[in-house]
Amino acid sequence: MPAQHWTDEPSSDPHSGSGADDDCRPADVRTAVRCAVACRCRATGTPCDEDALSDALLVASELTTNAILHGGGVTGVDVDVDEHDVRVSVCDRSDRRPVLTPALDDGGRRRSGGRGWPIVCRLARAVNVSELPSGGKRITAVVPVF
Repeated sequence: MPAQHWTDEPSSDPHSGSGADDDCRPADVRTAVRCAVACRCRATGTPCDEDALSDALLVASELTTNAILHGGGVTGVDVDVDEHDVRVSVCDRSDRRPVLTPALDDGGRRRSGGRGWPIVCRLARAVNVSELPSGGKRITAVVPVF
């Protein structure tokens, strides 16, 4: 059974402009992932794979950044740790699902963005996008770290 270490539930109105999550930054979510993994390591005496933890931190950062840039802001974050994995969920205000953007534009020039979602999909063992009942979406990525 997973242990939940940090949760900030989505607001009842995903389109409201107030709430603690409006100030949620990628660094905040990375800190939550570090704390959750460290708590599990202390509780079980099991070390984590440092390279895998770096992957989980990058995934957390990308999910949060994408919610801020493309999803209308972060409305909730959950970080859970179980026997093998860290699970990071980030909620935002947008109903739009993430899309892969080609690295090159129609003129053959390299695009400046669009690499976050492929990074998440490559590093996570599983990724789930679900609609929230009050609007918006929750993206959950599972990264093995133990």
